[in-house]
Amino acid sequence: MTSVSNDQQAMIDQILDVIASEGMIPREALKDDATIDILGLKSIDLVMILTAIEEKFDVYIPMDGSFQEAKDLKGLVEAISSHILKEKAAK
Repeated sequence: MTSVSNDQQAMIDQILDVIASEGMIPREALKDDATIDILGLKSIDLVMILTAIEEKFDVYIPMDGSFQEAKDLKGLVEAISSHILKEKAAK
């Protein structure tokens, strides 16, 4: 993973906490290379996770785009954090 600032790492940790909580997955099971299927997340779980992240970070996250293309947890978290940073910068 590329070098990230402390603020970005804190955001990534918060995103992972939401995924663990909403997806009912033990936090230690959230490894970068874990696929959505391996984690047992269904479409409704992803909707709940994205909705919780929207509320936590006060941003709108579309249910399509780069989030759908993520092959593993690292890709999903990077897509979400990148989107949050863009939304925050636009405000």
